[in-house]
Amino acid sequence: MLDGLTATGVIISSCVFGLLFFHRSLKLKAKLLTYAGLMIFFSGLLYLGPFSDFMSILLTGDNLENPVTIGIYGRLSYMWVAPGLTCAMYIGAELIKPDKKWYIVSIYIVLGILFELFLFLDTMNSFTFILKNPGEDLTDSSFVFGHPTFILIAIFLLSVLIFNGFGFLRKGFQSTGILKRKFLLLSLGFLIFVIAG
Repeated sequence: MLDGLTATGVIISSCVFGLLFFHRSLKLKAKLLTYAGLMIFFSGLLYLGPFSDFMSILLTGDNLENPVTIGIYGRLSYMWVAPGLTCAMYIGAELIKPDKKWYIVSIYIVLGILFELFLFLDTMNSFTFILKNPGEDLTDSSFVFGHPTFILIAIFLLSVLIFNGFGFLRKGFQSTGILKRKFLLLSLGFLIFVIAG
């Protein structure tokens, strides 16, 4: 049940903060903040699978899908990768190569579409689903090593680390005072996200 409560907290906080950032960006006309707000929103929705499974157990006494036959848990969790990645790569490309930003983002849009196609057309081969105690525990899922979804998610995580983690780190070293601290904290946040991913 702790996993379900954690997923609920992540969904609520990411939706609230993501939408607040997005709203604030519209007022300030700050394009990077717009993408940051959307990225936070979509990143939180990566927990929609466990959240939905948790709600299903609370409301019906059974998991979202028991037995797992079409992998709705995996789809709900990972269908947000492409939009979240697009926003993250826009920010990262702006940090590292602003003049090549749209070329970089276009490449990741294509890779994101490929990821979504494999996710929806080959869900059951993309993941290993484990349901130990139906109606009590949340479904556990992990990518199948070597499957295209696994390879693409590894590329995405490495890209976020390079573009965003190292991009903010570089900006931090180039800045001073409060701005330096904020850039270094953003870099640390992306590093933790990649390690947890």
